[in-house]
Amino acid sequence: MILTQFIIGLLVSSFSVTVILLIRMWFRRQLTAKWTYHLWMLLFFALALPFIPASLYNFSSLFSSGETYQTNAPGSNTGKNGTQSLHLLQDFSESVNRPDLSFLNMSVMGLWMSGVLILTFMMLRGWIKLRRIKKESSSFGNKEVLVLFEECKKRLQIKKSIKIVHSKSVQSPMIFGLFQTYIVLPFQHEHWLSLKNYEYIFLHELSHYKNKDLLTNVVILFYQIIYWFNPLIWLAFKKMRFDREIACDASVLQLLDDHSISDYGHTIINFLALSKRSSKLQLVTQLDGSKVQIKKRIEQISAYKNSAKKPIRKSIFIYVLASVILTIQLPFVSAFSTENDRYYFSNDRAAYKDLHQFFRGYEGSFVLYDHNAQQYHIYNEEKSTLRVSPDSTYKIYSALFALESNVISPEESTLAWDGKEQPYNAWNEDQDLSSALQKSVSWYFQEVDRRTGFETIHSNLKEINYGNSDISGGMDEFWLESSLKISPVEQVKLLHSFYYNKFGYNEKHIKTVKEALLIENHEEARLSGKTGTGTVNGKNINGWFIGYVETKDNTYFFAANIQNEVNSTGSKAAEITLSILQDLGIYKGNGGVEYGEKHT
Repeated sequence: MILTQFIIGLLVSSFSVTVILLIRMWFRRQLTAKWTYHLWMLLFFALALPFIPASLYNFSSLFSSGETYQTNAPGSNTGKNGTQSLHLLQDFSESVNRPDLSFLNMSVMGLWMSGVLILTFMMLRGWIKLRRIKKESSSFGNKEVLVLFEECKKRLQIKKSIKIVHSKSVQSPMIFGLFQTYIVLPFQHEHWLSLKNYEYIFLHELSHYKNKDLLTNVVILFYQIIYWFNPLIWLAFKKMRFDREIACDASVLQLLDDHSISDYGHTIINFLALSKRSSKLQLVTQLDGSKVQIKKRIEQISAYKNSAKKPIRKSIFIYVLASVILTIQLPFVSAFSTENDRYYFSNDRAAYKDLHQFFRGYEGSFVLYDHNAQQYHIYNEEKSTLRVSPDSTYKIYSALFALESNVISPEESTLAWDGKEQPYNAWNEDQDLSSALQKSVSWYFQEVDRRTGFETIHSNLKEINYGNSDISGGMDEFWLESSLKISPVEQVKLLHSFYYNKFGYNEKHIKTVKEALLIENHEEARLSGKTGTGTVNGKNINGWFIGYVETKDNTYFFAANIQNEVNSTGSKAAEITLSILQDLGIYKGNGGVEYGEKHT
């Protein structure tokens, strides 16, 4: 997950910076100084994309609602009224080998954190230096200049109290401070500063304040710390600071007459000539800069009259164009930002239940659909829409696709065992569809999938909207903790469609699969279902139990999913599910059914 976020951040930041740099270069003659600088504000939005929860992209969910109900859940598997005892022996699940990226994730995390800590330390040093400058500064006492300052504030319609101080520690005028703002004037340059020079200085620094550039400094520093690993970010913020000075110069020049333009430029040049070096403080904005930057600024000031005539409409159009291009990233970031993806579910009649006591020790979710009431009952809304590997629950649809493709038939579905030793003795024999589903025989469904065909399976999955319908993980393993993923809510919706044959498949084929899924039948209700266990590198990390309960007057569809790295098996998911169903008064069962022996 850490590695994924790192890659997303690198791709998003690189793409965004590249787009802005290209637009800035291609349209520099059409963009005003102000709108060139505003282009960089879009970068702030783009850099935030990897950290925005994917659920916020689903705006329809903001308008959905659902009541929350509490359930008196027992604290163990045996309730007061004698919850049925389940003798769960073992799951028929195959362990798949997947690369262990934990060391790589930790290495990337450690490297990133090292950079963050170093830059944070440097930021703190800069902050301490600013505090020292503020502490060592003295109040500015020239009343004539202070009156001029207040006049400049009025011209820019600024009412906030801003303190003017002078200091021997600075070489150039600067402004800093979000809450209490200070303009610091260099003490050693007072002998040549005229009132006009002061006016230009004040208008420049106050323009920075009015344009919220002090806050922008903080945002720049924050993103520079987060994205320190991308050299394009350093380049982008260097360009952004330069564009900010150009925009600030343009704002000042708008307030001056034509005769004052050259004087304003000379004021900047004089500070450069008299300053020993430019300050590297990140939380301030100041009048001067590097010699290269000053040269470009003077050129822009000299050409101000022509650039001021640039039509604003073109700048706005270019800005909107850049916004659209950067926003295009949103669905790609959403799809790539989580390894499992998510199903966006909105149902006004969904009731959200508190069933956490049934899931002690597990991250899990439970979804129940009451057919007569047409209502969903959901525990753990977030997990209920998170797509994870279906594991052996996929075999329901593998069987259905094989029947529909005439690979097998209800009358003849037997496949011969090839003699290769299997991990379970129950698999070391010929199998038909019923026995293969009951014993969850993986080799049987891998073979029928091969005979059904890759393209046919893919088209069928897309047709029935099976999760992400991604079978890129390979014919034999796409459903085994690989590319194919589905959420508990989708499992329930699919079961409902399967049960009532909304797919339009052959009714005989639907009936055949239903018969194979039957677990327990008694007078009051029938329980059908399929478990699934995801085992990676020998660890059971993902447990499923999906199915339905048929009563005399209603049918309930359910899906339970549990996850941890200890004992997340289909058997445990079935145990939890049956406890919940009994607590809800939906299914009590005959007791003592060995579900783990039959279903994984």
